[in-house]
Amino acid sequence: MTHDYNKESLELHKAHHGKIGLATKVPMNDRDDLSRAYTPGVAEVCREIARDPSLAREYTLKRNTVAIISDGSAILGLGNLGPLAAIPVMEGKAAILKSFADVDAFPICLDTQDTEEIIKAVKQLAPVFGAVNLEDIAGPKCFEIEERLRNELPIPVMHDDQWGTATVVLAGLINALKVTGREGKEHKIVINGVGAAGVATARLLLSYGFTNMLFCDSKGIIYASRTDLTKEKKELLAASSLGGHEGSLSDAVVGADVFIGVSKPGSLTKDMVRSMN
Repeated sequence: MTHDYNKESLELHKAHHGKIGLATKVPMNDRDDLSRAYTPGVAEVCREIARDPSLAREYTLKRNTVAIISDGSAILGLGNLGPLAAIPVMEGKAAILKSFADVDAFPICLDTQDTEEIIKAVKQLAPVFGAVNLEDIAGPKCFEIEERLRNELPIPVMHDDQWGTATVVLAGLINALKVTGREGKEHKIVINGVGAAGVATARLLLSYGFTNMLFCDSKGIIYASRTDLTKEKKELLAASSLGGHEGSLSDAVVGADVFIGVSKPGSLTKDMVRSMN
């Protein structure tokens, strides 16, 4: 059966008005239920948390709830579509977390793309949540947002486009090397695309011990004398043992063992693949 997933997805979202909803964990059938779940009984829970803030994780949804934060500036591969268009993706991530990990999550799509405003908003929302998952926020601001929030919040913060991608790539690479019978970490790796996913993937691979890497962006191989390098690109270049190369993507992949594409589709041609190791 051939599926038109675009059409089917539109029909699914329209039929259900989205993919997630709110459910109560306790009965709300009579006055006694309401008195325990709400007033007057809930006042004692408030007093306990005020005396010991750590009890919020025991008495409220905080222990199992994640905020999925986006500004809509880098949705999937579609670009900057804004906060309303980001809702279906963030809602989908919430549905995945609930379905596969029984973690409650809620999509929060912010109507700002200013770095400081995003940081401020997330910090103000943080008391409700046990963790923050940043999603589809464009680089390079995503790096500062994640770093700042990690330092300034007492809960875990992860940018999924960075570390979700990086973790899957490393796992796939480890497996691919085993399948092809390659040992060691001296393999030549080319990463095409040095945005959020590319930078995080490179950082993780470098920390794992892969140092023979070339990084390519829309202008070709990243090299030291280029005047347009971000601090992240400079960081990766300094950590790689192949920093002296210049040229295009086709030059980079000659003799390479691994190609990792986190840029636009169609960048790697058949002839480039033939030139690899």
